[in-house]
Amino acid sequence: MPFQPGQSGNPAGRARGSRNKRTILAEKLFDEAAEPLVTALIALAHTGHPAALRLAMERICPTKDRPVAFELPTIASADDAVGAMATIVQGLADGDITPAEAAKLAGVVQTFAQTVSTAVLEQQVQDLIKNRR
Repeated sequence: MPFQPGQSGNPAGRARGSRNKRTILAEKLFDEAAEPLVTALIALAHTGHPAALRLAMERICPTKDRPVAFELPTIASADDAVGAMATIVQGLADGDITPAEAAKLAGVVQTFAQTVSTAVLEQQVQDLIKNRR
């Protein structure tokens, strides 16, 4: 019996969390071969092979998204963001943080300051609306 147009042969669909058999097999094979592969990669990196060295550093010792050991002043208002930004710039100038870390921290401070400013502006609008009534 053919399916009606727009009707699925399996309306419930694939079970959530079910995995493809090929993916499971590939992961199993890699898990079994991981130690000798990583050992070979490290051996190539030791010989100065540039691609192996880059891969080893990127995959074995990733540096992205690690916690930054840098203390910012407390930011409770948008005005406090100026001091926090000054601290970030000084930390960059002193070599305590990298330019990439400074940019990420500055983005967090900026987002926080915008959020506070938006909340303050919203409260002011609400107060104006109440006072007009």
